Amino acid sequence: MYPSPTVSRKDQHLDVVLSGRGQHLTTTGFEDWRFVHEALPDVDYDRIDLGADFLNRRLRAPFLISSMTGGPARAADINLRLAEAAQHLGIALAVGSQRAVLEDGGCAAGLDRSLRDRAPEVPILANIGAAQLTRGFGRDEVKRLIDMIDADALIVHLNPLQEACQPEGDRDWWGVASALHALIRDLDRPVIVKETGAGISAKTAERLVAMGAHAIDVAGAGGANWALIEGERAESPLDSAHAAAFADWGIPTARAIAEVRNALPDVVVIGSGGIRDGVQAAKAIRLGADIVGVASGVIEAATRSTEDVVAYFQLLERQLRTTCFCVNASNLAALKRVPLILNS
Repeated sequence: MYPSPTVSRKDQHLDVVLSGRGQHLTTTGFEDWRFVHEALPDVDYDRIDLGADFLNRRLRAPFLISSMTGGPARAADINLRLAEAAQHLGIALAVGSQRAVLEDGGCAAGLDRSLRDRAPEVPILANIGAAQLTRGFGRDEVKRLIDMIDADALIVHLNPLQEACQPEGDRDWWGVASALHALIRDLDRPVIVKETGAGISAKTAERLVAMGAHAIDVAGAGGANWALIEGERAESPLDSAHAAAFADWGIPTARAIAEVRNALPDVVVIGSGGIRDGVQAAKAIRLGADIVGVASGVIEAATRSTEDVVAYFQLLERQLRTTCFCVNASNLAALKRVPLILNS
């Protein structure tokens, strides 16, 4: 059986991401902020509690392995390594788009029951693109994807810029919002809505929560730029030139987190988009994120081994713990109250 166009496209996506190309020209905005150093902390470093509640489970650290991989056969090893690492670390895992799973079968990408077998105690999130909801992917299809990996929740990703820059992209979004609203209403699992690197504004977040979305993943600008990634795989120079104009498009991650939290003080907010170390993760939490999503930074480790993925997140956790220590925060609730100032 030949791979579907979706599988071939996602294989190309993985190649571009692994090459280091397709990164935003804009920054996350975290560099604009600085913690006030506490020279006399009154906490025990080793007893700082980095735990966070998410989807009725307790995470040992406030990290989500964000959606990265989808259809390619080599993603099977990647997904299973990520699941093993998530279980070992006690953090959440979101799989990549499962559209190709319905086309070619879940085993090709490691997206079957074996994923849950590798991570029995942590939250696992299924994933589908919003554009597919008006193209034959309704509640029944989504339920199949959830059941396939025994997911705790569903991510629906919004990627209009990527679709506009993708030569074979889905550009007719008429009715997508209504279809998303219907899915949220009818599905028996929580629905988390995320962007793919251009950010979610406060106004759009309010609209999504009014539809019933359980959480908002801002996925802001500063990390992978899917317009540029599509431009890298474009065969037409015009398509590449079209995508290049959006190299700095989007809402920087730090701003998106702060504005969504300010507008929606009680909603679950996931801060993601170019977060590369534990200090940035701490800033994301201080600005309003409940947990932090990490994607492109860990994908290279995932191509090598489970141990490398574990080591990657252990470093982030250590950096986050040291940040808490140096601002006198004994847990994440305290971290959310410490001074954070704009650089002059």
